[in-house]
Amino acid sequence: MQKRRLSIIIILLAQIMSPYPGVAQTDWFQEPHNKYRLFYKNPDKNGRNQYEELVNEALVKVQQFFGSPMPRTFDVFVHPNRASLDQQWRRDWNMPDFKSECWMVASGIAAKLDLVSPRVWETEACEHHYEDKTKTAQLILHEIVHVYHGQNNPSPDFSEVEGIDWFVEGLATYASGQCDENRMLEVKKGLKSNGLPKSLDQFWQGSTKYGLSGSMVQFIDKEFGRARLAGLMKFRKKQEILDAMGVTEGQLIARWGAYMEK
Repeated sequence: MQKRRLSIIIILLAQIMSPYPGVAQTDWFQEPHNKYRLFYKNPDKNGRNQYEELVNEALVKVQQFFGSPMPRTFDVFVHPNRASLDQQWRRDWNMPDFKSECWMVASGIAAKLDLVSPRVWETEACEHHYEDKTKTAQLILHEIVHVYHGQNNPSPDFSEVEGIDWFVEGLATYASGQCDENRMLEVKKGLKSNGLPKSLDQFWQGSTKYGLSGSMVQFIDKEFGRARLAGLMKFRKKQEILDAMGVTEGQLIARWGAYMEK
């Protein structure tokens, strides 16, 4: 009886000491690094050095892109399988019945990056291949841009932003290098067929939403400068971003359209 009581106490203490409610870390390995802590379980013990390299490389690039260091330390959780990732997202998002789509392998907010282990991508994910080192590195960088953005925004997990999904995802797409030539060609092809989007909200819609949003952020970077772009991360609302650039929504879309025709 005493042993059972002691075991219960240990489990409860582990959950209390965890930085995230509901995550008992008795079976997580933890390693401290510069600006982040890496959490992983036994199946990923042998691959942790590769994950560290990916995160370290992404950290360097995101800090170079914005010209300033990551403000605060964050955590990186490498989940051993999709079930573990889904369980965590259900807790984080308070969605008990949530089940992720196969292409969903990671998410980043100010406090942490959750990642389903690349070790199981071939069997538990689609559209992602760990062997494709360039795209894998870009995916990790994309999520760490979200971490950096979250640490510079009044809504660290983006739950209280309004009308800026296009900016949140566009920034991560552009800064990670995912706004490549093929993606830009898809956007230009769509513009010829459908014309200009009527609102910024429409940039984060449809099959080309990453390209649309990424190309808009690319335009802002080229037109207004990197310092102005970085300064937009502190805003929660679409109108705040527009006011900071001194343009209306229609003017911004029209100027972006002209930029895309070049």
